[in-house]
Amino acid sequence: MQPGRPILFRNGTVLSMDPAIGVIEGGDVLVRGQQIERVGRDLPAPDDAEIIDASGGILMPGMIDTHRHMWQTAMRGFGADWTLTQYFVFYYLNWGKIFRPEDIYAGNLLSAIESLDAGVTTTVDWSHGLRTPEHGDAAVEAFRAVPGRFVLAYGNLLGAPWEWSNSPEFRSFVDRNSWDDMLGLQMAFDVTGDAAFPEKGAFEAARELDLRVTTHAGVWGATTDDSIALMWDNGFMTPKVTYVHASTLSPDSYHRIAASGGSVSIATESEQSAGQGYPTSWQLRKYGIPASLSMDTSVWWSGDLFSAMRATLSADRSREHLEAQNAGETVVHNSLRAEQVVEWATMGGARTLGLEDVIGSLTPGKKADVVLIKNDRSPVMFPILHPYGHVVFQAGRGDVHTVLVNGKVVKHQHELVGIDLAKARSAVTATVEFARREMGGQEWNACMNPEIPATDVIANPYTYTDYKGQGVAVRSDS
Repeated sequence: MQPGRPILFRNGTVLSMDPAIGVIEGGDVLVRGQQIERVGRDLPAPDDAEIIDASGGILMPGMIDTHRHMWQTAMRGFGADWTLTQYFVFYYLNWGKIFRPEDIYAGNLLSAIESLDAGVTTTVDWSHGLRTPEHGDAAVEAFRAVPGRFVLAYGNLLGAPWEWSNSPEFRSFVDRNSWDDMLGLQMAFDVTGDAAFPEKGAFEAARELDLRVTTHAGVWGATTDDSIALMWDNGFMTPKVTYVHASTLSPDSYHRIAASGGSVSIATESEQSAGQGYPTSWQLRKYGIPASLSMDTSVWWSGDLFSAMRATLSADRSREHLEAQNAGETVVHNSLRAEQVVEWATMGGARTLGLEDVIGSLTPGKKADVVLIKNDRSPVMFPILHPYGHVVFQAGRGDVHTVLVNGKVVKHQHELVGIDLAKARSAVTATVEFARREMGGQEWNACMNPEIPATDVIANPYTYTDYKGQGVAVRSDS
């Protein structure tokens, strides 16, 4: 693939995510420079165009993850058996303080590469490991090394947001970096519900700097309706706020989010497993709240949105069936469809970031963030009958054939292009070795393998015979 030449994707199933264009079977997408130039059928190929055969594949916009703690990717899978409480104890109380700037760099570098490999062309780094501006510099350095589109949501889990957001060091960090649609900046902090509302100073800083705010809301046992009420009463609920999870809020709080124009980032795998509350899409649909999808952290889960889409659609339908059956009714038509979930993973994310005019759909004039899902070696990739359903329930990261970001090829024929994975591996290895030394072997193992609570098995009043049919009765109390 020669840089600078037009790229023509030929003869794929195009999921444009643009209502004016819709789905095009046997469709083409022409990219010139940083932009999508044309979408349609049988487009004439420029003389110098690179032609990519998309037949048997699905063309769609790059996916957008609106909430991922990217720095934690260096500890991939470490917390697979954690609850949210154990996560808080590990990072907030005990070990979050040990991670150095180079560890932030390592995690962000690997996470950024992982995003592109999975067709996630834009990722919001909910970066609450930035204890110092040097940590922030390391995060930016990692993003500059990877040809993706990122948003640094600056946070500090060990600092007071009203203090760090107004410090000369943070203001210097903001001023000395350039921010655009390739690397954006937000502020990331939570509202505790303290009636004194100390977070007011952080919101005022965000308003002064014209920065969006992303905050964990409606998290069981952590952030409640009190947090929403404080934001509302002080005039800080605006379209520039993203509420992450929002799983355990009252109807009044959902009404306030809807009325303010805010949006919610749903992280279904996280909400299902960690305990923030039941995944919230089924609630958001009632209130007309805009939604996007996210993966939260690779310290637990994978960093791809195929998993997020599948989990979200399944959880929403599961809750709809449960609610109906509890009322003695039967669901005969699913309310949430695969198309809507794909929309959340693309245009939903773009709207959440205020970039709906830039990315999120295959629309001529938008930036060329394009993903081709195609895998001729896989029995899962044919037939493609219901393309939205295929993306959600059939495809996976291994089926991502080609990825463009801003018109640049970053993955082709299932191989990353111009990306130094070995460098990321080396950096992450150093971080893991450092963390293990700092914690010590016993603490490392204890944190990775938390205690399993006892389970009481209900006594069985029946007897049964062994599987060989020898008729040996077994007592229920034996």
